Amino acid sequence: MPRPLDPRLLDSCVEGVAATHQRLLEVVDSLTAEQFEAPSSLPGWSRSTLLGHLTMNALSHVHLMECASRGEVGDQYPGGTDARQRGIDAASQWGPAQHVKELRSAIYALEGAWARATFEMWNHTGRSASGTIVAMHELPFLRWRECLVHLVDLNISYTYEEWPDLYVRRELERQKMAWAASHPMGLTQLPADAMKLNEKLRLAWLLQRIDVEGLPKGPGI
Repeated sequence: MPRPLDPRLLDSCVEGVAATHQRLLEVVDSLTAEQFEAPSSLPGWSRSTLLGHLTMNALSHVHLMECASRGEVGDQYPGGTDARQRGIDAASQWGPAQHVKELRSAIYALEGAWARATFEMWNHTGRSASGTIVAMHELPFLRWRECLVHLVDLNISYTYEEWPDLYVRRELERQKMAWAASHPMGLTQLPADAMKLNEKLRLAWLLQRIDVEGLPKGPGI
């Protein structure tokens, strides 16, 4: 069941992801052709593949918002996971100039969709790529997560230490619930050694962006 709409939280997430979008565009604008094709820190994914994914992800959110505007429960990726992968594969073949153009276009299309959203649209629901039912007002946070985590995955200059405090607090709540849901009774609390880590380091571990000696892997994104 989606959480109820919190207008202040929604505004804060939209503000945060808009700033992160600009940071992402700055990074992409600075890449050379060779850097586009270099590996990201995600196994098997080049930076080009990762940027194609971020473009397709933005467009998938636009699609959900458009469905909501018609009162429909849309699928994030019509055609399912195969269609999603085909879109990422096709986008990964773009040259640097097209990557920059398509990513910027998708970002502003998404921010425009948010600007046009009504109260009713924000409270409408859609179906995420995993099949989960999500409210439209949850999308800005999910997009924020996607951009912040994959900015780290680009392995350029951005690190988890730059994640905004509001995002970290909200994500830690979600990740602690994910940890509890994936562990049996009596083991639902985070390990004591994990609680000794600072919040950003703890979150990077929970999202499987770093390994910490003595700790198992976290739930991941």
